[in-house]
Amino acid sequence: MNSLPLALRRPLQIAGPSLLAVLLLASPAFAHHPFGMGDSTDLSALQGLLSGIGHPLLGPDHLLFLLAIAFIGLQRPRAWVVPLLAAGLGGSVLSQFIPLPDAVAPWAEAMVSLSLVVEGLIALTVASTRWLLPLVALHGFLLGSTIVGAEPTPLFTYFLGLLIGQGALLLVVSSWSKSLVERLGSQGQRLGAGIWMGIGMAFAWVALID
Repeated sequence: MNSLPLALRRPLQIAGPSLLAVLLLASPAFAHHPFGMGDSTDLSALQGLLSGIGHPLLGPDHLLFLLAIAFIGLQRPRAWVVPLLAAGLGGSVLSQFIPLPDAVAPWAEAMVSLSLVVEGLIALTVASTRWLLPLVALHGFLLGSTIVGAEPTPLFTYFLGLLIGQGALLLVVSSWSKSLVERLGSQGQRLGAGIWMGIGMAFAWVALID
């Protein structure tokens, strides 16, 4: 790999952990709560908080979606943090009123995985950055659907955990974004977008055939 140009080596180095995550964590992210917490109706307030923090970070499709924002090349990445959190929370709240049928769950999981493909298109300037808001709302909907039926207190702490976990990661990602895009260069950014799109399609395939 040392013989490769720097612009190509960096995206490949970024892709390595992502591909490993695909192999190790390819199970549906919304099928259970992290840390073996069991059913939503049995969660305590603390478990709801921990589940909210851990869910988007341990679910590979959600985690990769948030990480990919770093190399999209947003003009003002930090200005997107609050709107993205609000859209995600809105999707989670909506899921409490529109339950996700079991028959639709694999297709919803596939759509979430394909959001990585859309992020790649955004990085390639083929799609508008405005797609980020409905996409993160879709992620929020699936994250919220895991806690349907919970008592009000763990439901509240779960949403609080989502804001804490995703907010912290988005702040880190937005801080790295400009320097990462500059280091990658246009060629490296295109290659990284292609890798991310491939990962998204692989996740979608796994979700539909699982």
